[in-house]
Amino acid sequence: MENVKKHLEDVNFENKKALVRVDLNVPFDSKGNIADETRIQACIPTVKYILKRGGSVVLISHLGRPKGQKDPSLSLEIMAKRLSELLERDVKFVADSVGAQVQQSKQALNPGEVLLLENLRFYEAEECPEKDPSYAQQLVQYCDLFVNDAFSTSHRKHSSITQVAQLLHPNTCMGLSMAKEEQFLKEVLIHPKKPFIPIIGGAKISSKIGVIKTLLDKADALIIGGAMAHTFLKVMGNKIGSSMNEAEYEPVAAELIELCKNKKISLILPVDLVVAPDLKNVDKAQIASINSIPDNFMGVDVGPETLKHYEDALKRAQTVFWNGPLGVTEVSEFSKGTERMAQILAGLQITTLVGGGDSVAALKKLGLSEKMTYIATGGGASLEYIELGTLPGVEAIANKK
Repeated sequence: MENVKKHLEDVNFENKKALVRVDLNVPFDSKGNIADETRIQACIPTVKYILKRGGSVVLISHLGRPKGQKDPSLSLEIMAKRLSELLERDVKFVADSVGAQVQQSKQALNPGEVLLLENLRFYEAEECPEKDPSYAQQLVQYCDLFVNDAFSTSHRKHSSITQVAQLLHPNTCMGLSMAKEEQFLKEVLIHPKKPFIPIIGGAKISSKIGVIKTLLDKADALIIGGAMAHTFLKVMGNKIGSSMNEAEYEPVAAELIELCKNKKISLILPVDLVVAPDLKNVDKAQIASINSIPDNFMGVDVGPETLKHYEDALKRAQTVFWNGPLGVTEVSEFSKGTERMAQILAGLQITTLVGGGDSVAALKKLGLSEKMTYIATGGGASLEYIELGTLPGVEAIANKK
């Protein structure tokens, strides 16, 4: 029998201090303003739930990759202001995650109050718990319960994900956002409505081998785009010019091609590409069929014929999972294929699940997020969950009795 994890409704929060792991790792624009607050918004229902039931909340999160060093440009202080607005109450901020001042602030917290601690990754022990086990012990001090509402980082065995859960076990549970995402992935991808067509893009096969194999157990067709498609195309005898290619993974690509044949799954690869000498020479970009890419040109996006093939295949789908861009989205001229895919999916009246930063960014840029059935907050976490059926952060939560 499957273990069912504790949710918020299984816990009594009255007069309790809840340590709540959220994901405030959001992008900023060139002026230092929050560019996309989806992840901030995602944690609000959980915080409100705990406060409404007489608890207090200590919020913990990371931002960026400071690599164990204090970096003022990656401070979470800006989040306290936005959280105060969204929660309609003052969110206190303390400029550290451990130490005497932090413990005093936690100890003084009253029911109905919220405290936000500084960026966890200012300490090396957040990402490497074995280097200082006392870090997690200090995080849980004066806290009665642990709530994980950060699905997007729950594939990491970090101090704030697995260690704190062990220390506060069995007083642990999933937050609303995390529970919703886990349930949706489970329902949609373990028993998808057929036909089921995954779209996998991005730069590297190496990071997506396991998830592709898992998806092939359920898929009726598989669409591959992005730079990872070049390796498949090369294995099939096409000349790919100077396109990015993972030569060491050509045997894996060959194995996946054979797997699709044996399972009678349509493998839909690009038939044409937008190619350019390099990423700077946008004006020299041209469209080339996969058999006629010039030697000194590289694939930077999928071409128009490819998009027609993709669209025709998707018209018969009932469930689509999309992860990863179809081109080099850092260059606006080479993000057209990814944006067109967002438009295609928005026009389909089917179950659409999208995960991964670049795919989600395309939807948001075009104002099409609301047209998707569900947008996963964590790209890497979603892929690992699909592949393994669980995550370290999920496993660390106590089971319902």
